[in-house]
Amino acid sequence: MPVGPARTRPPRQDRLRALDGLRLVAALMVAAYHYGGRGGEVTEAWGSSPKRQFPTLHEFFAYGCLGVQVFFVISGFVICMSGWGRPLKSFFASRASRLLPAYWAAVILVTAVFALPVVAYEAVSPSDALVNLTMLQQPLGADRVLGVCWTLWAEVRFYALFALCVVLPGAGRQRVIMFCAGWTLAAVIAEAANEPLLDLVLMPEYAPFFIGGIGLYLVHRDRRDAYAWGIVGVSWLIGQHYAVQELWHAPDAGGFSYRSSLGIAAVVTFGFVAVAAIALGRLHWANWRRLTVAGALTYPFYLVHEHLGWVVIHALHRGLGLPSAVTFTLTVAAMLLLAWLLNRFVEKPLTPRLRTALAKNR
Repeated sequence: MPVGPARTRPPRQDRLRALDGLRLVAALMVAAYHYGGRGGEVTEAWGSSPKRQFPTLHEFFAYGCLGVQVFFVISGFVICMSGWGRPLKSFFASRASRLLPAYWAAVILVTAVFALPVVAYEAVSPSDALVNLTMLQQPLGADRVLGVCWTLWAEVRFYALFALCVVLPGAGRQRVIMFCAGWTLAAVIAEAANEPLLDLVLMPEYAPFFIGGIGLYLVHRDRRDAYAWGIVGVSWLIGQHYAVQELWHAPDAGGFSYRSSLGIAAVVTFGFVAVAAIALGRLHWANWRRLTVAGALTYPFYLVHEHLGWVVIHALHRGLGLPSAVTFTLTVAAMLLLAWLLNRFVEKPLTPRLRTALAKNR
């Protein structure tokens, strides 16, 4: 199949609002995991293990961490769609302006709240807080202000690979297919070589999800593309393997966050199938404007929900004595409200300005 002109942009597509809804579902999955599906710092907020707070639901909440893998599949789809036919400067400006304003605000907000005397959690050092503003704190070994920022480090590396290998030379079907095939093979080799530098660049445990999302965008463009379906199938097979390998452990009466291998594979499959349904147009009926709002709230909600959620849970459950279910619901609602405020007063005014400033020809 011939490749069209490298810089020709495809016809404008209607917004895939179902994808916005799926983003929020993935974010809520992660929030359920952080609030009721794991131990750690949230135990201090509840006053006891979330396993005691949610005797039945904690078993389901434990699978919520796989919302990250769902995010990565969505990211592969969206990045391929947004980078197709776009110059490198425009691609960089789009990604930076999308990520940075809310991220900067979240880092400042969480640092400020944790510095309050009434908050039980310790803020990072001023130096580490400043390094966090670069989004490079993890490779630099600084303490993280936001617990979820490790996923952003994976996203940044994916953007860099896609920009250098696809956007810079010009996106086209053949080039995208070669990128997916090459990255898949290189990631497998990196896993076998057990070389830290290769692992850092190629991200074997996350690559299948990004690549699978890219393959699903190719399916969106042409549902009869056998190569695209092959990319999706191989990515799903490898992705579920990594997810099970990383998250499964044998049942332990004293343990927490136990997940079955079948359950893990089922959630990974859900992520691929849901994005595939959107790619094939099966969810065109889910075209409600409120889903666009949901999509806009997802990123700021994801950034602030974990650490600030601990503070809210402590205040509502231990401070006011509210029941666990009520506390959980109100905490999610509070974080969604905060996400709306960040979107309204930070992202909406700053994102277009930053994008324009970065995309200017000089």
